[in-house]
Amino acid sequence: MGFIKLKNIRTYSYHGCLIEEGKIGSDYSVDLKVKTDLRQSSITDNLVDTVDYVLLNQIVVEEMAIRANLLEHVAQRIISRIMKEVPTISRVILGVSKLNPPIGGDVEAVTIEMEEYRS
Repeated sequence: MGFIKLKNIRTYSYHGCLIEEGKIGSDYSVDLKVKTDLRQSSITDNLVDTVDYVLLNQIVVEEMAIRANLLEHVAQRIISRIMKEVPTISRVILGVSKLNPPIGGDVEAVTIEMEEYRS
């Protein structure tokens, strides 16, 4: 087994409970870590034997483009879609960060992390 990580996927998205957040948007960062079996691809050197991280990035970007009130909601959509579309993944760890959140203080980011295992 092994892990594939995509770090700091940057998007400009429109998530948040405030009306202004849905209109003006904000910068986001997503960190994704998936567990899968990398033994075959390490031998064959063939893309079909591994998880294509281009697809993982595409899923994150597409789901981040769909507005949500809560980061938890968009994160669950990303996780669910990854688990559905890539059956060889056994575990997903996902962090979604809103950069410079409008919370009345000097805060670099607010991050939620979620994890899911395949049964």
